Amino acid sequence: MKSNKITIKLLLVFLIILIAIPLASFSMRGAQNSIRIDPYFLVGTRAEQEELISFFYLLSNENGNSTEQFAIVREIANAFIRQGEYNRLINFLYSRIHHYPYDPYTAYYLFMIAFAYQQLEAYPIAALYFDMIVKNYPDLEVNGQSIHLASLNHLIALVDNPQQQQWYYEELISRFLDQIDPGRAFFMLAQAYERVGEWDRAIRAYSQFLTHGDTNTHIPGFPDAFNYARRIVDFSNSAKDWTFPTLDALLTNIGRALNAGSAVQLSRYTSRVGFFARTWEQEISHTGGVAGHDTFHLGALMWGNRIQYASTLAAGSNANEAFLRTWGWRNIPIWYLYFRRIYFPMDTAFHGHWEWAGIFFGEKF
Repeated sequence: MKSNKITIKLLLVFLIILIAIPLASFSMRGAQNSIRIDPYFLVGTRAEQEELISFFYLLSNENGNSTEQFAIVREIANAFIRQGEYNRLINFLYSRIHHYPYDPYTAYYLFMIAFAYQQLEAYPIAALYFDMIVKNYPDLEVNGQSIHLASLNHLIALVDNPQQQQWYYEELISRFLDQIDPGRAFFMLAQAYERVGEWDRAIRAYSQFLTHGDTNTHIPGFPDAFNYARRIVDFSNSAKDWTFPTLDALLTNIGRALNAGSAVQLSRYTSRVGFFARTWEQEISHTGGVAGHDTFHLGALMWGNRIQYASTLAAGSNANEAFLRTWGWRNIPIWYLYFRRIYFPMDTAFHGHWEWAGIFFGEKF
């Protein structure tokens, strides 16, 4: 009898264990289902949906604004990104920001929303969010990366308005100079100043560029950035007394000097900024051409010869540059004198004037 009682008790324990396991499992699933997850957010394969359910369950059991909660939000966001569900990502993060307006990670959520709009090619909207992050929210570092720095870099690529570009580059330089290419930043800041007509500030920014950049500095869209900046800065600091208000006036004075055979008089008309002397095939160097102004001696090449010149400008001349064929020089008999219209809107007294900018040796192709 006693043995039968023990057997009955063992059977009862076994039955209780068998029943308890599925009940426990059912209880966990029930807890997850009780979260009331919006079916809109459950997308993808069955495995992907189960992963999202698990993340939403974990999210519901974390305290608001916690670091752990932020990590879970990122996992959910990354799950939507992997699936290309950018609209769902935007709506999820909108909901998050709405329910937790003081979340310290709001800047990151806004950054992800801006990123999603970029993927949807809604670039003006993306720019609005990046701008909002920089101007209205404290900076935040995620994985050692500044949200403000990343937002500014995106804004520079997305926004073409020069006033806004000016502000973005000023922020980059003042706050993140050690994390960016300073040469490129100063050059692009100078370009923004130029576009809005702030010439003095443009020249100062170009001067800063020249101290941070060099002849190898590469700026997309500006293959000759270093020479361009140096010319503007040097021209700004020069006397500009070699320029003429019209091309005709310049040609008249060049002709007089050639007729007189005066190297001294002729040299007065060479540009003091970037004057070059080269063959047609050679590239202009960053030091003023094959022979810069300081090393080029007109007198030695005119000595004993009468230099002649064409009565009309050579083919290829236009409203901004002109070529005059001359001959009779020593060593290389034929030279083309190169004249160009001066681009210097910083000073209207000289903007549009003409200068003798250089020489091409040999016959023009």
